[in-house]
Amino acid sequence: MSDLAKNSNLRIDGTALWADLMETAQFGGTNKGGVRRLTLTKEDKQVRDWFMQTCQSLGCEVSYDSMGNLFARRPGQDNNLPPITMGSHLDTQPTGGKFDGILGVLGGLAVLRTLHQSGYVTRHPIELINWTNEEGSRFSPPMMCSGVFAGIFTEAEVLEKRDRAGIRFGDELDAIGYRGKEICGQHPISAYFELHIEQGPILEAEDKIIGIVTGIQGARWYEVTVRGKDAHAGSTPMTLRHDALVATAGMIEAVSKVAKAHGPSAVGTVGLIENRPNSSNVVPGEVFFTVDIRDPDDAVVLRMEQDLKALMEKIASDNKVTVDIVQIWDAPAVHFDPSCVDMVEQTTLEKGYTARRIVSGPGHDAGYLAHVAPTAMIFVPCKDGLSHNEEESILEEDAEKGANVLLGAVLKADVKFNSK
Repeated sequence: MSDLAKNSNLRIDGTALWADLMETAQFGGTNKGGVRRLTLTKEDKQVRDWFMQTCQSLGCEVSYDSMGNLFARRPGQDNNLPPITMGSHLDTQPTGGKFDGILGVLGGLAVLRTLHQSGYVTRHPIELINWTNEEGSRFSPPMMCSGVFAGIFTEAEVLEKRDRAGIRFGDELDAIGYRGKEICGQHPISAYFELHIEQGPILEAEDKIIGIVTGIQGARWYEVTVRGKDAHAGSTPMTLRHDALVATAGMIEAVSKVAKAHGPSAVGTVGLIENRPNSSNVVPGEVFFTVDIRDPDDAVVLRMEQDLKALMEKIASDNKVTVDIVQIWDAPAVHFDPSCVDMVEQTTLEKGYTARRIVSGPGHDAGYLAHVAPTAMIFVPCKDGLSHNEEESILEEDAEKGANVLLGAVLKADVKFNSK
């Protein structure tokens, strides 16, 4: 009997997977039913400790590298082979949900549990990875430590990153006790699969269970500082003002206009604003805000950037202020490995799940892993396409089906990949 035939009857324990999702939601759980678990906080340490203990109970060896990326390893028949890996992230947005990222880690944990309980031994070692600071909500940019792993960022520059309170990344990594000795990026892998909620409305609208992800659209992030002059709100005539906030309002509108002009797939977002001095009777003298632009075509992203910069500079001139635009993140569009994508699709067909091919709008750790190993992703629908929100919701049965596809794809990769 072939290896694929022997493992074709393996199934995910959906009840245990859902229990894990609900249990981990308590680490940083909010009153509205969401999760606030920012990277390298005490809540992050709590869920990491839980992850280690749970994986060890399934016979895995758990290690972490110099960026705090966690690796839970289940031995295979030939432990000289680089592992087949799965993963995502356990950190959340400030007002995040129970499933964004977490489903990918706990879906991988469900795969390890299935292998452990069945006694099935794969040819390759199988590893589950929790990537540090995927969200980028505390330390920017996102996908920071999978980026170090893939050689996109250097370890030194990431360790020196500071959050908005001025707290250093390296100090916080030391404080929670998860800085390992293995240099980030020196961990070999054969292939990587990531399960995730879609974070968009397409699968639900089309009544599809599985998204077979073929790639990730390109994205660029900017930090923008608009400088005018503080002035008294009662005594400064409108014609003599250098109002940074009025200029910023025009720039925010310009972000939306540029995205719509480059549609239908282009998007643009201003998600963070800081107004200074932020007093009710002072004309604002400085505003800081962020811009996020994306499209599946890198050429469109470049044209959006050019148009947006030109508009912002004109708005600044018209309002007698200055504008400083700094690009802090550039993630070109990613195309996943065709053989890994086919493994996801073949498994989906075998299971009889409804599915469609799809391009990811959000970025994911898989985008950086695709630089160093064959990679693919699996999406499941989320209610109303809602994510980065405490009301984020998925169906228990969809979580189980997504994890079953993850299991099947990993087992196919175990048979088909032969690299030493």
